[in-house]
Amino acid sequence: MSSTFEKNLKAREQRFQAVLETYGARGPALRSFKSLVWFVYRERGRSFPRRETRKPYAVFVSELMLQQTQTSRVLEKYPEFLSRFPDFNALAAAPLQDVLQQWQGLGYNRRALALKRSAEQVVSLHKGRLPRDRDALIALPGVGEYTASALRCFIWDTPEVIVETNIRTVFYHCFFREDSRVDEGEFEELVRRSSDTANPRDWYYALMDYGSYLKSLGIRVNKKNPSYRTQSRFEGSQRQIRGSILRELASGEQLSKSELQKRISADKNRILDAVAALEAEGMLRCAGGLVRIA
Repeated sequence: MSSTFEKNLKAREQRFQAVLETYGARGPALRSFKSLVWFVYRERGRSFPRRETRKPYAVFVSELMLQQTQTSRVLEKYPEFLSRFPDFNALAAAPLQDVLQQWQGLGYNRRALALKRSAEQVVSLHKGRLPRDRDALIALPGVGEYTASALRCFIWDTPEVIVETNIRTVFYHCFFREDSRVDEGEFEELVRRSSDTANPRDWYYALMDYGSYLKSLGIRVNKKNPSYRTQSRFEGSQRQIRGSILRELASGEQLSKSELQKRISADKNRILDAVAALEAEGMLRCAGGLVRIA
């Protein structure tokens, strides 16, 4: 039997669709949409440690961790990371080896390097304070348009256009049910016009939680995005080899390339290619025939 929440949600979604059909994506429909989103947030809003703070460093760490990583994995590592590196100064001063070791389990180790390099720039260029200016944020390693918008919104409540997979799910499900593809410009304009500029921080949290709920029902609509791509397999990928190399070296051990090849089950040339790429990115240092974390 459906719960009271599910029955109320279905009724509200149907009411919104009726208003949308009558008025299009204009004032009455946008007001109905906001009412629907806030209803879900009141009933099914999630609580995360990162949402309980506006401290720039804590939010910054969470946003870089959440890039391409599931929330459940971030929940486990986030408090440990903040305890080990409590501020920009501590992270900037830490050896990369320590940062990578603490990062283990989150994947995409480039983000750990970007996080540390960003901390170094915040300390050296901004006196240890995260800049609020968009261009200054985007100048930091690992920060693109989305992350800059998220930081400005979740730290300073600045109205922004924020688009990620859960938010896409909500808008595609509500406004574009019959479309097989959605124009990105039209989509972003709709996100902007429907935003709650008085409370943008909680508004985007509400959208994310609604999207997460829809996904729990099996609703998958992000193929409507023209730039949608299926994620490549991790097993046997070059990304897996890179991660294995860093995992072997994370304890501070120095290994020869031949010893790495013995420990990692992969083609010799692929391992050497990964070592060379990691060295070029500044994550490894090769000297005297030995490989170590830079």
